[in-house]
Amino acid sequence: MGSAKEEISVDVLVIGAGPTGLGAAKRLNQIDGPSWLIVDSNETPGGLASTDVTPEGFLYDVGGHVIFSHYKYFDDCIDEALPNEDDWYTHQRISYVRCKEMWVPYPFQNNISMLGKDDQAKCIDGMIDAVIEGRVNATKPKDFDEFILRTMGVGVADLFMRPYNYKVWAVPTTKMQCAWLGERVATPDVKKVISNVIQNKTAGGWGPNATFRFPARDGTGGIWIAVAKTLPKPNTRFGEHGAVTKVDADGHRVTLKDGTVVKYEKLINTMAVDSLVEHMGDKELITLSKGLFYSTTHVIGVGIRGELPGRIGDKCWLYFPEDNCPFYRATIFSNYSPYNQPQKDVKLPTQQLADGSKPSSSEPKEGPYWSIMVEVSESSMKPVDVKNLLRESIQGLINTDMIKSDDEIVSTYHRAFDHGYPTPTLEREGVLTKLLPALQAKDIWSRGRFGSWRYEVGNQDHSFMLGVEAADNIVNGAVELTLNYPDFVNGRQNTERRLVEGAQQFAKSKKNID
Repeated sequence: MGSAKEEISVDVLVIGAGPTGLGAAKRLNQIDGPSWLIVDSNETPGGLASTDVTPEGFLYDVGGHVIFSHYKYFDDCIDEALPNEDDWYTHQRISYVRCKEMWVPYPFQNNISMLGKDDQAKCIDGMIDAVIEGRVNATKPKDFDEFILRTMGVGVADLFMRPYNYKVWAVPTTKMQCAWLGERVATPDVKKVISNVIQNKTAGGWGPNATFRFPARDGTGGIWIAVAKTLPKPNTRFGEHGAVTKVDADGHRVTLKDGTVVKYEKLINTMAVDSLVEHMGDKELITLSKGLFYSTTHVIGVGIRGELPGRIGDKCWLYFPEDNCPFYRATIFSNYSPYNQPQKDVKLPTQQLADGSKPSSSEPKEGPYWSIMVEVSESSMKPVDVKNLLRESIQGLINTDMIKSDDEIVSTYHRAFDHGYPTPTLEREGVLTKLLPALQAKDIWSRGRFGSWRYEVGNQDHSFMLGVEAADNIVNGAVELTLNYPDFVNGRQNTERRLVEGAQQFAKSKKNID
């Protein structure tokens, strides 16, 4: 055949098979109008919502994912993919903040009754200032730091919010905007806080319906593998032969790694937008995209032999504002599903004790096993000693009383995700309000956690719907609410779109007449 490579023509090409790309593909498949193709360089779909398995059989999600849904359509698609009751476990959301060698129930500001008298006084003092400030100051906070001071006061800010958010975002709170937190700046409920302190009460903040569900098998990634299986195979191209090497925006052509050229009318791109403009070789847009900031997420997993200790109990996820550990969050991943770790009768050798010393024996022994997953952020403003990060994280688990120094570690995991969090910096909107329309003018809808870079609509449900709504916008001009009005979709039940809608129902009844 010589050098002539295959050419494919489709109406809509979808780049990336994470939640956003799969949302677009589900909707295009449902609409059953334009021809479409979805490509991904990874054989396993899921993108940033994937799950890894260690050689010893411990599962780790790419970070702390749980399914919270703001959309009926998202629920429909997940239920279609994993329809059985035993596909899921349902859990209460139980989270704490580690502070001054105590577990303070989340939200922290409601439970300062647990702190020492000095800290209680500082927190209440700051809250009273915040309330007075809120009465006299009607202006919007200028940055995230001012937002924290106005909503929590300086006491809670210094104990929890400032150090915690720096650990999460890897940028100081003064360099972040606060529009992503919604329009409302709620002042603290000082009366409730003081009453709790006087009566020495703690108050969980999630209420009775704060439950979430988690897949029984294959972790969060299992959801997206199952969703991808509901798509017609000829429309999918996952693996090396689905890797994009070049995007010719003017020619409406995408070149894949094996030389195949895909001609498209419209492109839904879900790869990181800074990477997209590099693939386009568009100097002007590359320069513009340099104004976007992101942080890298290190996910570290530790598999431990032994019964789950009582002090851990049914804790789900835990927040760590202090500097006695490198991580900002820990998830007791073994609590999410009994299949997230090897079963009790599996024999594994001890690799090391938690304090780093060699085990007395390297003989494989039985379980039971439990596991912890922690997350550490890294950026140009918060460098990390990557070589020693696993060791420092294990030491941090000892320092925070999560594990004991003589615990037997049977499996470890460390993986860095270069693009982990899209940072809501002060410059973000100035870039996005130019960059996204410039791409759309070239028939490119760039969407997703890093495709459109808006953290406040970057969860799995949001990302999925960014794809769904992009498909709708292309096919029938529907407004993309999630992208453009995050506060609106986050503050309501979004029940209008369904996986079986009028169009599908009418098509069925029409066939019956024929």
